[in-house]
Amino acid sequence: MTTPRKEPIVLLAATIVALILSGIRPYERGTWWMEVAPVLIAIPILVATFRRAPLSPLLYRLLFLHGLILLVGGHYTYARVPLGFWVRDLLDLSRNHYDRLGHFAQGFVPAILAREVLLRRGVLQRGAWLFAVVVSICLAFSAFYELIEWWAALIGGEQAESFLGTQGDPWDTQWDMFLALTGAIVALLSLARVHDRQLAGLASHRSTD
Repeated sequence: MTTPRKEPIVLLAATIVALILSGIRPYERGTWWMEVAPVLIAIPILVATFRRAPLSPLLYRLLFLHGLILLVGGHYTYARVPLGFWVRDLLDLSRNHYDRLGHFAQGFVPAILAREVLLRRGVLQRGAWLFAVVVSICLAFSAFYELIEWWAALIGGEQAESFLGTQGDPWDTQWDMFLALTGAIVALLSLARVHDRQLAGLASHRSTD
């Protein structure tokens, strides 16, 4: 059985394996680099902070799952992920909705990350203000990501289409931000108590070191 201390190392190894597999003959190499960039940025940061400021087990697991979503999307491009086509056919949808999952996760996972940072740094206490600030941070991050997509479109023109993944939907940007907002709210409502217990466990562990 994997101990809590070893679990992040196992998740890191699994992420690196997934990154390598994702990079083998992706649909578009340029799109792959843009989609997996958050994973490439996060890995060295998480490694550097592992010993002096380890995160909660819940957050490590969520970051791993979010990383997998990004790596799969980078390999196929979001509009071509097989799982999205399977769901589309099963539910008789009009498009591949894998990108919707990605943007929901873009709010869901950063909500716990922002919550953990704000609480552990003593910036805010638990309560309505914490909820409001975390949701605002996630929505701001989602909006900034949409700006990145806009800049990519201006620079890359038609070549950026796979990165944008709009699939002809004129409301794609609004949907992306709405789903990130929804993801953040769902994460806070469903995981706050579990997160608090794990943060208390981290504080107890540090006090005994």
